[in-house]
Amino acid sequence: MPINILMPALSPTMEKGNLAKWLKKEGDKVKSGDVIAEIETDKATMEVEAVDEGTIAKILVPEGTADVPVNDVIAILAGDGEDVKAAASGGGAPAPKPAAAPAPAAAPAAAAAPAPAPSAKAPPPPAAAPAPAPAAQANGHGRIFSSPLARRLAKDAGIDLSRITGSGPHGRVIARDVEGAKSGKGLKAPAAAPGAAPAIAPAMSDQQILALFEPGSYDIVPHDGMRRTIAQRLTAATQSIPTFYLTIDCDIGRLLDAREQINAAAPKDKEKKPLYKLSVNDFVIKALAVALQQVPDCNVSWTEAGMVKHRHSDVGVAVAMPGGLITPIIRNAETKSLSTISNEMKDLAARARTRKLKPQEYQGGTSSVSNLGMFGISHFTAVINPPQSTILAVGASEERAVVRNGKIEAAHIMSATLSCDHRAIDGALGAELIGAFRRLIENPVMMMV
Repeated sequence: MPINILMPALSPTMEKGNLAKWLKKEGDKVKSGDVIAEIETDKATMEVEAVDEGTIAKILVPEGTADVPVNDVIAILAGDGEDVKAAASGGGAPAPKPAAAPAPAAAPAAAAAPAPAPSAKAPPPPAAAPAPAPAAQANGHGRIFSSPLARRLAKDAGIDLSRITGSGPHGRVIARDVEGAKSGKGLKAPAAAPGAAPAIAPAMSDQQILALFEPGSYDIVPHDGMRRTIAQRLTAATQSIPTFYLTIDCDIGRLLDAREQINAAAPKDKEKKPLYKLSVNDFVIKALAVALQQVPDCNVSWTEAGMVKHRHSDVGVAVAMPGGLITPIIRNAETKSLSTISNEMKDLAARARTRKLKPQEYQGGTSSVSNLGMFGISHFTAVINPPQSTILAVGASEERAVVRNGKIEAAHIMSATLSCDHRAIDGALGAELIGAFRRLIENPVMMMV
């Protein structure tokens, strides 16, 4: 029986992927473990392996095709001894057995971000709050009737189905209703609960925005998957996470001296190149990792059932790349030397810019660092990356006048701002964490203890 090769889910949140390249063609024989295609997700390009032996009978999705839904059939594999032509003619037959899986180098993020080990006694689930009554639809009942395509289009557009007036049979929401809702047609105002605060005004539609500008005075560059994902995640973060900010100034004079001495003493390879070259950001990563161990109540993630307390400091570092940014993660950063962090970060950043990271290398993490100091930015605030509860925004080091023992002196000062999820971390606890960070960054020898 022919076997369907499906578009794999390369991460827990993946819904669509771009079929970048076929590495096998119709008629080619494959065996288990052969790489047959390259799939682009929103932030990485990953290889897909065959898990069965046979012959590629038919390719249903050509390379270069964008937004292929997960579990769609992309090719047909004829098993050993099967008639290839017969298998090809039966393309798309319901055979749920997948014939392809992510390559070991591209394992799903779930494999690298396991659920935290349960404590001796798991916290009881919170009492269920009474569910709000669903918004009534045109059919007069609470249930919202809609087609599968309409649901997918509404999800992609970020539109609540309950706000769309359905034009299908019995008030069913169909694709054309969603398309109309994108321009504001047939879109109902969100229902306000009794006594609720006024709803936030809906965002302007594309047509309303473009109407403000002279036709021909602009170009439209379509969003790619990465930019859409960034927009969705950060919008959700700013709307759902109550955030407060703590800013502190750090005197990094000792750090700069230590960095210069360590780099000067770095061993050389055969080509007389140093085996590592520390940056200020390497010290920042290490200091935050150790500070999270010193203040473990800040090394947490919020869930409705209970607080997830992490044993290690997995620190993500924001890296700019064409079309957006990504946060590769230094795992167990508190246990690693500065030279190891430096070399690991250089490798991750280089592969991030070419979209070669594995999902487990950028998903998860317990906190993050965003450093814009190299751009001359002295102070800024960063948006928390769920499910993390903190992110540290680091500015440029600059000479400032400070008073020491009644005398004005010049010092190298670096400002850092900690964003905290107030559901998980209170003000005093956040202040304790950023205070621990300052003690470590101002006295780098303490990171080695």
